[in-house]
Amino acid sequence: MQVITDWFKRYFSDPQIVFLTLFLIIFFGVVITMGDMLAPVLASIVIAYLLEGIVSLLEKRSIPRLLSVVIVFILFMLFVALFMLGLLPLLSRQVTDFVQQLPAMISMGQDALMQLPERYPELIPQTQVDQLIGQIRNEIASFGQQAVSWSLASVVGVITLIVYVILMPLLVFFFLKDKRLIIDWMVQHMPRHRNFAGTVWKDVDRQIANYVRGKFWEIVIVWAASLVTFTLLGLNYALLLAVMVGLSVIIPYIGAAVVTIPVLFVAWFQWGWGPDFIWLAVAYLVIQALDGNVLVPLLFSEVVDLHPVAIIVAILVFGGFWGFWGVFFAIPLATLVQAVLEAWPKTEDEELQT
Repeated sequence: MQVITDWFKRYFSDPQIVFLTLFLIIFFGVVITMGDMLAPVLASIVIAYLLEGIVSLLEKRSIPRLLSVVIVFILFMLFVALFMLGLLPLLSRQVTDFVQQLPAMISMGQDALMQLPERYPELIPQTQVDQLIGQIRNEIASFGQQAVSWSLASVVGVITLIVYVILMPLLVFFFLKDKRLIIDWMVQHMPRHRNFAGTVWKDVDRQIANYVRGKFWEIVIVWAASLVTFTLLGLNYALLLAVMVGLSVIIPYIGAAVVTIPVLFVAWFQWGWGPDFIWLAVAYLVIQALDGNVLVPLLFSEVVDLHPVAIIVAILVFGGFWGFWGVFFAIPLATLVQAVLEAWPKTEDEELQT
């Protein structure tokens, strides 16, 4: 008991540390318990972070902030309208075609699996293939049930989508317009002595801003490169697969591994084990290699360098607690934890060891 008491006295004697600890506990509590309800607010904050960089550039050119916000917001709405009216119908059509062709693809894949025990009887026994096909059928059946339940709840989903479409642009506009007002209001309700929390917040705020903007450009560049490559090679569902590849970068390492399956599966269904399939596979692997080794270091050079193990653990932990938003903010939240640990006051013995 004395050891615990001494530890608390050593690390929590400073009121600033107590304040930061309580703030983090409340923050994570709100995120875990109210994350779904606050989804439009969180999405609006992400978009506001994304657009704030453009607003700041206009302000540096002596344009008033309100006018800068209005210009950026109008451009953002035009971009959204272009996406909704231009790309979304094409994407919806390809999704419909893909769903219609999916049973034929699965049937062809099952036939290929059934042939493996005949070709490689010593490596792949028939029982394992039968078990694998049974699991695939069970997954398809459960997916069909989920699709039916989703269709029954589609009315609620459409209403929610309409609310988000109306609500989120308003939130984005006011987050940009009243940024300083919101920050000043939050500062007024904080303790006067908050140097420690302020140091952590400045570091995390910079990291989140760089991460959101860098992740946006990474998605756009990977999506565009994939779309051009798939279209030139004549791959079916090029837009749909390119969108999947672009969005897969949200989940480092895991996303790229998962999205590889549908890309190669569609290519195999279309061409079989031919030269076209090999060219597509090589081009896709080149895109993934350039993304991981060139694009990511270039876009995220200012983001705190986290070990791949730390990133994967953060994705699993925060994704388990918070779903999609936990996965998206896994790296910034891990950066927050790292910033707190680095800024945490050290004892004299710890300072001598470092």
